[in-house]
Amino acid sequence: MKTNTLLLSAFLTLSSLVTVAQMPGGGGFGGGRPGGGGGTDGERRSRTADAALPADQPAQPKGNGKISGLLMDSTNNKPVEYATVALINQKTGKPVDGTTADDKGRFTISKIAPGDYSIQATFLGFQEKYVRNIKIEKGSDIQVGLLKLTADVRTLSEVDVTGQRNIIEEKVDRLVYNAEKDVTSKGGDAADVMRRVPMLSVDLDGNLSLRGSSNVRVLINNKPSTIVAGSVADALRQIPADMIKTVEVITSPSAKYDAEGSAGIINIVTKKNTLRGATLSVDGGLGNRGSMLGLSGNYRTGKMGFSLSGHGRAQYNIKGQFTNEQTRGSLLTMQQADTKNGGLQGRYQLGWDYDIDSKNVITAGVQYSARNQFNSQELFTRISGGSFATPVTSFRSVDVKDLSGTVDVNVDYTRTLKKPQQEFSILTQFSRNNRTNNYISDLLNDTRANIIGGDRNDNDSYNQESTVQLDYTSPIGKNQQIEFGGKSIFRQVLSNYQYLTLVNGNYVDNVQQPANSLDYNQNVMGSYLSYTYQSKSKFTLKAGGRYEYTMIDAKFRTEQPSSGINIPDYGNFVPSINLSKNLSGGKTIKLAYNRRLQRPGIQFLNPNVNAANPQNITVGNPYLSPELSDNIEASFSTYVKTLYVNLTMFTRQTNNSIQSIRTANDQGVITTTYANIGKEQSTGINLFGNATFFQKWQIGGGFDAFYVYLTNNGSSTLVDPSMKQSNSGVVFSGGMFTNLQLKNGWGVQGFGGMRGNQVTLQGTSGSFYMYSLGLKKDFANKKGSIGFAAENFLANSMKVRTMVNTPTFSQNSTNEMYNRGVRMTFSYKIGKMTFEQPNRRKKKSVSNDDVKGDGGGDQQAAPAAAPAGGGGGRPRQ
Repeated sequence: MKTNTLLLSAFLTLSSLVTVAQMPGGGGFGGGRPGGGGGTDGERRSRTADAALPADQPAQPKGNGKISGLLMDSTNNKPVEYATVALINQKTGKPVDGTTADDKGRFTISKIAPGDYSIQATFLGFQEKYVRNIKIEKGSDIQVGLLKLTADVRTLSEVDVTGQRNIIEEKVDRLVYNAEKDVTSKGGDAADVMRRVPMLSVDLDGNLSLRGSSNVRVLINNKPSTIVAGSVADALRQIPADMIKTVEVITSPSAKYDAEGSAGIINIVTKKNTLRGATLSVDGGLGNRGSMLGLSGNYRTGKMGFSLSGHGRAQYNIKGQFTNEQTRGSLLTMQQADTKNGGLQGRYQLGWDYDIDSKNVITAGVQYSARNQFNSQELFTRISGGSFATPVTSFRSVDVKDLSGTVDVNVDYTRTLKKPQQEFSILTQFSRNNRTNNYISDLLNDTRANIIGGDRNDNDSYNQESTVQLDYTSPIGKNQQIEFGGKSIFRQVLSNYQYLTLVNGNYVDNVQQPANSLDYNQNVMGSYLSYTYQSKSKFTLKAGGRYEYTMIDAKFRTEQPSSGINIPDYGNFVPSINLSKNLSGGKTIKLAYNRRLQRPGIQFLNPNVNAANPQNITVGNPYLSPELSDNIEASFSTYVKTLYVNLTMFTRQTNNSIQSIRTANDQGVITTTYANIGKEQSTGINLFGNATFFQKWQIGGGFDAFYVYLTNNGSSTLVDPSMKQSNSGVVFSGGMFTNLQLKNGWGVQGFGGMRGNQVTLQGTSGSFYMYSLGLKKDFANKKGSIGFAAENFLANSMKVRTMVNTPTFSQNSTNEMYNRGVRMTFSYKIGKMTFEQPNRRKKKSVSNDDVKGDGGGDQQAAPAAAPAGGGGGRPRQ
């Protein structure tokens, strides 16, 4: 029955799309691309044709003439996005029409009456560009070609001052952090970049959250990956900071996005090249805690382009300490550990694209990511009180091996139809992550010289996704747009786990814990409809809805007697609405509502019992169901000369929330698992901005403050009524950065950020801070550079404290990390690229954003390092 339903849904989706693709259409979409908060990455966004007119300008006679062109930055041959283009009457010298360039720098002004005109292109940080003496006659179609905008250069006391692009930008539907402008993160990984992005918080283990919620979906170049679905922290470690161009934060996704990611979507855009010619780039870095080396090459000729890159990182000399104290009545457990971490990560990718003709394009890519992580700990445990007449001590040597490999393959096809901005696309992707996560916990004698016992856990797993997606976009008249499509995701998850114990020097099967396997298959069918309307008064409405139906077939392979896991199929409708209004003086207001859902990922489902630290055990729950969130946000942003400010207020309520549940037995052993027993409410503000002084010095920053309330008191699923709890509090986080360009290619950057205590259902997760300072020198006409950076250099170590309080036990733990670091980086580019004015369209790709990750590490990543830190439903490393 499930298979028939699946095939019928796919057939109906395909049939409806093909039918609509053949429908006759109306006029264009205002010559540009519609705006609106909450839009998608592939949609068109531009203002109406009178965007550049003064408010009191009378309506001008219309004709059938047209002027088109392309705006580029003269220094790097990159498109100048969303620049203002005004059409000026040469006789009066006044603007009579205008538009805004799209994200490729292209612009078109149509319906121009006969006459003599000039074109004026303007954008912050660039000199005005004029094209004069353009004569329009009836039916004229003028191509002004490539217009290069020159950076605004002035001389003040013989000092050259040059405009520079802001590190933080707000576009129509997202906030963009320009990571390629950040010197201090060079030589690091994606987690170092994320810490600098407004609204995001990344703790010292790599756990990612947006406005306090770890329910964030992370995409890479608008594509999902099974490594991200398994562990966001692992994915961030595998992406070198040098590969990242921008980070996009989408807090109110439209209906086109999958319903998953209750807090929002993070899209990491890596560097790529679409110019003609060939280049080879090398990047490297060396530091006291890590080193990296990367090579990337690009080649484009005619209609075809290739890209090949590989980056590897090594981590070493990462030491730390851990202390833990937990009580249950009169029973006291104390633990201490010295930890050491290291590993190798790599990411390799091959891309290909081909413009079949002016209306058809095909793209394909293969990516492979690898991570080999090793953790060793010397763990001391002392238990006293309770039923123990005398204190009991033990020493353990724990070694964790965490190996992961992920392959992603995509093939995408896009066809442009008759009307401007009318497109049909077929997107496909296959992704698979294989993981080996084992530990050996040897029990030592009092002198720590001999092994007297031990335990071992082998956990091999894979997470596989196959996706087919169809999308159709078409304008309706001049100021409306409709989008709809369908998507099918087929997931297979398998987790094999085995427990062994040391007997006479050999590890043999533990008869008390027989081996087993979780076989978890999930199929998701989705369809969406989205409508956009833009008025002449610069008011934009974008509304839509998405319906997803989920089918789950899960079982334990070796359970006796064999039985399946009974999880009913379920359907969800998730609406979204986004309103925006552009006011005079560069001000914008936005209001948005959306519903999101969060399906549990493998790190929550995995039934493997992780007991490397016998006093702190973690086990997943394969019976989890999704959680639902309702989000409302309102924002105001403005430009005041070179100052940009954005203020956002938001509220979010999550029902059926996945929360961690911790219980302690009579021996003081704490077991952490997960259940749909919570309700979470968050209300707060986010304020950030940046300013440019003298066109060479940027200062920016911001902070988040929100009140959070968590409770499971209304849950009927709790077995132990004494565990019913609630908790609340205010959470703060913030950061600042500065960027100064000096003479002769020198630049200085600084960054500092902090996160306050996080409120969790059963306690708090500790605060921390980070800071860095970097220096960079460009040489050889910017073909090469060398940089130096230092982070957390004022203290030898950093401590993070976590507290858990329940009616039956309490726990206090401290992680101390030695994270003072220095590194030197270098880069050099070989080859020459020339610009070829393209007619190419934005490439589309699959983006699966429907699985709840932990925002960070997998529950098995470092089992003996620390007990669960009271996180609100997020596994701890």
